Amino acid sequence: MARAAPRKATNLTLDISLVGSAKELGVNISQAAEEGIQRAVSQARADRWKRDNDAALQSSNQYIEENGLPLEAKRLF
Repeated sequence: MARAAPRKATNLTLDISLVGSAKELGVNISQAAEEGIQRAVSQARADRWKRDNDAALQSSNQYIEENGLPLEAKRLF
């Protein structure tokens, strides 16, 4: 059984009507906030990776445009 990650109490300031709707619908605000933050962190990491590796990706794409795929002659399809 996986152990739960350590928790940290945090204060958030949220739109009052959003909090009211969440409570009315039985949404766990802490869990929903954590899931949203996890998605935001994941997207930010992906964006950073793309930004950090942009030059290498462009260089690779340019090489393929100019020279074709390196092992294209060996392809069976």
